[in-house]
Amino acid sequence: MTNKKLLRPDRLRHIPPHFSWVDHQLIRQERLRDCAHAAWALYLFLVSVGDAQGLSYYSDASLAGILKLDLLELSRMRRQLVEAQLIAYQKPLYQVLALVEENAPASARGPVRSAAEILRQVLSQKGGGL
Repeated sequence: MTNKKLLRPDRLRHIPPHFSWVDHQLIRQERLRDCAHAAWALYLFLVSVGDAQGLSYYSDASLAGILKLDLLELSRMRRQLVEAQLIAYQKPLYQVLALVEENAPASARGPVRSAAEILRQVLSQKGGGL
């Protein structure tokens, strides 16, 4: 077993008052496995700027500029994170979601919704309708 020692004791990190550390379950559960690298960048940004409840709001234009994405790509990356159940989004508000244990009951993973409900939500975000 390797003995661990601090390489830079002067730079030991502490939980900051504005909290924004990434949960280990993100890696253990391979939650970003099916997401593009740009989605990883969006997630890291949202984790970094979110408050203690994981809430933040940035305009699409601001996020696209910061992450160097076009608006269509930003929308695709956001959708990947929503589908991975890592964030919730209701324009302009983002919420980084708590990661649920894989063997947690379905009720802890969020409400069960029909495909029609999901499609209505997606279309309403795009300005379409059903």
